[in-house]
Amino acid sequence: MQLHAAEKVVIITEKLIVKGVVEIIEAAGAKGYTIIAAGGKGGHTFRATSERAAVVDDFSDVKIEVIVNDKATAETIMNEVTQTYFDDYSGITYIEYIEVLRPSKF
Repeated sequence: MQLHAAEKVVIITEKLIVKGVVEIIEAAGAKGYTIIAAGGKGGHTFRATSERAAVVDDFSDVKIEVIVNDKATAETIMNEVTQTYFDDYSGITYIEYIEVLRPSKF
């Protein structure tokens, strides 16, 4: 078994902007992504993950994970999301350095 280096971009933000974030991810050339309901406590607020997380579902949080084969693509996604949304919406983004078995999937 041979593993290959890859980058996982993680974006935690408001569900309200997911469509735009996904458009940035796809425009950067990523082949896919995973979206997971998120909750927790940050600098400004606490968000639960239960069905009572928000009065309106659009105000809940999500965690988006994107695996790419190169750091340049990862940084492009992070910069575009940050510049486009994080002045007006809450969110963070970071990179995890990982290894994958089938790099052609990413």
